[in-house]
Amino acid sequence: MIEAAWIYGLAGGLLIGCAAALFLLVNGRIMGASGLLGGVVDGVVNSGGRSISAERLAFLAGLVGVPALIALTFGAPQTHLTGNLVIVVIAGLAVGIGTRMANGCTSGHGVCGISRFSLRGIVATLIYLGAGFAVMAVARHLLGLI
Repeated sequence: MIEAAWIYGLAGGLLIGCAAALFLLVNGRIMGASGLLGGVVDGVVNSGGRSISAERLAFLAGLVGVPALIALTFGAPQTHLTGNLVIVVIAGLAVGIGTRMANGCTSGHGVCGISRFSLRGIVATLIYLGAGFAVMAVARHLLGLI
């Protein structure tokens, strides 16, 4: 029998992949959550001069709202997230800064970039996964923070 955690991961991966494909087909643009959020924060407009913040906000609302609705309906799965709020905030800021420096995030480079065989997306994904493994190993095994 397959454990529920694997089913959640499979369902989540399918939803993200389908959302990325649909976003590309409908909008002709890559679905990158950090780019969409950055566009809302920066007030980016499209080539016609029309604000596209409503579209971005709708996507981001779905990105947060659908998992919240599923968690409320079916219950949230157990995680191993640290209870140390300082670590969570520092990690969030580091991810935000990193996505700006890399011109993309896991959804942009990892999901959309790799699926399009983008060398830039593949290299970025290998780098951020490697950095994540290294930071986690140091934080957990050497520093005992997590």
